[in-house]
Amino acid sequence: MLGLEAKLSKAWEGKSAQDIADAPVTAIQGVSETDAKHLLEAFGIKTVRDLGTNKFFRWAQGIAALAD
Repeated sequence: MLGLEAKLSKAWEGKSAQDIADAPVTAIQGVSETDAKHLLEAFGIKTVRDLGTNKFFRWAQGIAALAD
């Protein structure tokens, strides 16, 4: 277990980090099919890996960390 169970949809609990990274963004608890559609249309994001490595989201994370 990776300790991510509370952050994942039930179907993805207990999977490896590699499997989760390659999973659709809906594997993250709270990300709906509609959210996934918008992420795909706006940013070309299909997988959890795409979401985690998206340059715009990473830039925003960096700015937020600096602001704190």
